[in-house]
Amino acid sequence: MSGKLKTAADFGRAVRELRERQKLTTVELARRSGRSRDLIYRLESGRDVSTSAIFDVLRALESSVELGSAALPTLEEMQQRFREPG
Repeated sequence: MSGKLKTAADFGRAVRELRERQKLTTVELARRSGRSRDLIYRLESGRDVSTSAIFDVLRALESSVELGSAALPTLEEMQQRFREPG
């Protein structure tokens, strides 16, 4: 998933895509993170999980999070979003 993550559902999809790119099952990710498979399902579906659980899963995926401004989109971002196909 490219672009900014603005919702829990966006974050969950990004985690699932990262797990799948690494060819990990939810069971294997749960084992590596020390968390339950149910927690992995909740996280990937955008449901509420603890911050510590998120960091355990990210650590198991050898990944991190970077925070940035959620300000209005730039002119370039708007042009890309609404660009005519073709």
